[in-house]
Amino acid sequence: MVPVLITTTNEVPGYRVEAVFGEVFGLTVRSRHAGSQLGAAMKSLAGGELKGLTKNLEESRQEAIERLVSAAEAKGADAVVAMRFDTTEMGSTWTEVCAYGTACRLTRV
Repeated sequence: MVPVLITTTNEVPGYRVEAVFGEVFGLTVRSRHAGSQLGAAMKSLAGGELKGLTKNLEESRQEAIERLVSAAEAKGADAVVAMRFDTTEMGSTWTEVCAYGTACRLTRV
């Protein structure tokens, strides 16, 4: 199977949008464990990157993209254009990450 092209642009140079299948989403909700919460609280006093939380967010975004691709493939798409991320804090320890865009089929011009 050909991999799904994902782009944040509305158009893809060298391609024409042949069919639009609509909006697709990839969603994940993750919780942070108590150890990372404590570590983040301590690190915030000194300043600097919160590496555990950064890793969690990277993994969440990757999972959201994988789910986005599955949703696009289920609609028969070979591309997702205008892809974006939305992140929301849910409570004090949960983070929702949503990848979304427009599923479409491209034709090389």
